[in-house]
Amino acid sequence: MTFIQSRASRVFALVSLFFLHFSHSVPAQEAATPPPDDAYARSIVEKADQVRFPSEGFQVDIGIATTQGDKPAEMRKYRVLSKGNENTVVMVTEPASERGQIILMKGRDLWVFMPDVSQPVRISLAQRLTGQVANGDLARANFAGDYNPKILRSETIGSDEFHVLELTAVDRSVTYQRVMYWVNKKTFWPLKAEFYSLSNRLLKKCRYEKFETMVGKPRPTRLVMEDALRGNEQSVLEYSSMKLRDLPDKVFTKDYLKKLE
Repeated sequence: MTFIQSRASRVFALVSLFFLHFSHSVPAQEAATPPPDDAYARSIVEKADQVRFPSEGFQVDIGIATTQGDKPAEMRKYRVLSKGNENTVVMVTEPASERGQIILMKGRDLWVFMPDVSQPVRISLAQRLTGQVANGDLARANFAGDYNPKILRSETIGSDEFHVLELTAVDRSVTYQRVMYWVNKKTFWPLKAEFYSLSNRLLKKCRYEKFETMVGKPRPTRLVMEDALRGNEQSVLEYSSMKLRDLPDKVFTKDYLKKLE
């Protein structure tokens, strides 16, 4: 009986060691799981989004001047209607030859309506609109919804402290695959951004300038977007005449595009 008990004790000890080893290996598997989203970093990006544009329905006019080398500036103008970061209409107002062209954004889906084409045409957020400006730069400004943010470091620029954030695209449908973003720690005003491709190539740089009160809050009224590849082209976006508007959902439908002026 003693021998049997002794043998049973050894078997029990071996089994116990096996389960002890297994239980210690589980955390190693859990550690390989990506960490949860940084809630504080996301709150910073959300507040910067609210500085750039209202969360309510609004209208704003945007003039874009693109210069390349010594060539005269190319001027274009747009009127943007937006509601809740997920619904946007972009209407060309100048040049007159392109008036009537309209871009519709629903979520991350984008269509362009042209008067001489019977049906709206599907386009991408990353496709170039004019100069250094992509469709998504005008149609979608929802950094908090399109990217997973994390804080990389802090930087002192002039007399101000800035969060430096890395924004990683939630999927390939967004305008840029990675963004480096500088946001003021006290005001949450955006200062500048760098936009990268899927292959991690720097595409363009952006500066947020000329903060003025629009719809009750200081907002950047000038964006300067520079080509990081060639370095001799830049587009300057000027925002004006921003106002809140009660925009019904039917405005943001393909069937309604022909009715917009």
